[in-house]
Amino acid sequence: MVVSDEILARINELAKKAKTEGLTEEEKLEREQLRQEYLQNFRKKFRSQLEQIQILEPDGSVTPV
Repeated sequence: MVVSDEILARINELAKKAKTEGLTEEEKLEREQLRQEYLQNFRKKFRSQLEQIQILEPDGSVTPV
């Protein structure tokens, strides 16, 4: 699940509209769904980065975190 530029643009568009004129119930639901998708993707990528971290020990061995 990759957050595309279109999804991110739509999230920003809805955020701007919410501040200026308000959102309809449908737009609020769409905004929440898009936010959840974005957060799932962010967490997945972040976890993947953390799993790639390794510590190089003074004796030369590598320890995964």
